[in-house]
Amino acid sequence: MKKEVSCGGVVFNRRNDEILYVIVQSLEGYYGFPKGHMENNETEEQTAVREIYEETGLKVEIIPGFRIIDEYPNPKNKGAMKKVVYFAAEYDNQDIKHQEEELLDVYLMTYEEAMNVLQFESSKRILSEANSFILKLLF
Repeated sequence: MKKEVSCGGVVFNRRNDEILYVIVQSLEGYYGFPKGHMENNETEEQTAVREIYEETGLKVEIIPGFRIIDEYPNPKNKGAMKKVVYFAAEYDNQDIKHQEEELLDVYLMTYEEAMNVLQFESSKRILSEANSFILKLLF
């Protein structure tokens, strides 16, 4: 079975002892995390950093120690599976600019706000695991 690989990030920022997450809204209206296809000889991390920048305008730093995979049937390519590798990624004091041809919008949300808008259980699981990792790391 054919497998497409994309990489992205659970992107966060610290503000006044609060963690805010970058949540993107796809053109189809789904909420999730910035991600995209690997190109040429990129590593997973390089793909994640590039795609996060292309979709949000944010220059991020990948936080070592967190890597999670989401796999599901590709709705755009019947018979193929989509594998998405996510990393935890942090940014500081930058303005978010969303890629209009790819996204409806980009939001900064608390953990609770993000959990309320994410439609897919896999996205909620990814955010939950990333949030636990980040809290242990920072506090």
